[in-house]
Amino acid sequence: MIKIDLICGFLGAGKTTFLKKYANYYIDLGLNICILENDFGAVNVDMMLLDNINCDKEMVSGAFDYDCHFRRFKTKLISMAMRGYDRVLVEPSGLFQTDEFFDALSEEPLNSFYEIGNIFCIYDIHTKDLSNEAKSYLASMVASAGKLIVTKREDNKPLDINYLNQILLEFNSDRLISENDVLYKDNIQIKDIINVGYHVPSTKRLFVNDKTFDSIYFLDKGFNLNIIEEIANTIYNDNLYGNIVRLKGFIHENDKWYRINITKNEKDISLIENGQDVFIIIGEEINKDKINALIESIN
Repeated sequence: MIKIDLICGFLGAGKTTFLKKYANYYIDLGLNICILENDFGAVNVDMMLLDNINCDKEMVSGAFDYDCHFRRFKTKLISMAMRGYDRVLVEPSGLFQTDEFFDALSEEPLNSFYEIGNIFCIYDIHTKDLSNEAKSYLASMVASAGKLIVTKREDNKPLDINYLNQILLEFNSDRLISENDVLYKDNIQIKDIINVGYHVPSTKRLFVNDKTFDSIYFLDKGFNLNIIEEIANTIYNDNLYGNIVRLKGFIHENDKWYRINITKNEKDISLIENGQDVFIIIGEEINKDKINALIESIN
């Protein structure tokens, strides 16, 4: 059977960075692997960041429509099972309920093709003040993880486990986490975490009739670094634009490509080899009219 791993985590936690190291470990061992991506929004920015990984890559879209996405996810996994992969690595959107993963793999014929290997939840140590819907996603991912991989800490700051356990309790999880469930990204070697396993969680899923999360994207706008800085400073300091969770994309300036990844607590702007002129804003109850007006006034 094909081993299948899930690398999940809330928006902006650092899933793709971890995935690249994890994938390269298996590639260096000579395994035939495939990465299955599903990004949040109309343009798959994270897929572009995997161009330099020497393996097959596939994509599933339809994150805003659960039924559509679930069908596409299963269909894609069935087709991938016929290609002789040793291992499949799934990186879902940062807005993901892991019961979709378990449900799909428990159904015929996928339960004959795949065996779940590891589930990692990548967790930004600065995460706090989440809405109920955001906490629902996070509870599902934390409860399922064989290990929680903590990112973006400074000065060896320890994780506040009580905060996460409070969220798990809010959603009736039958699992609480301990120090043994936590690893810090800066202290791990991939070879030491290839058998962390997973948990099948029991959490109360929060169903929301009108999804509060949404995205808005801008193609070929020619933004420069100063414009990105002004957009970020403005929308993160004015709730009238919505509860903005993440800004991401690529910009081209002075014959160089830059990757943009900005949250409320972190700004990561780094040089990359290639990109596409795209900028995506993700958040809850975002005011698209106000954001469009801001973009027009700045650009």
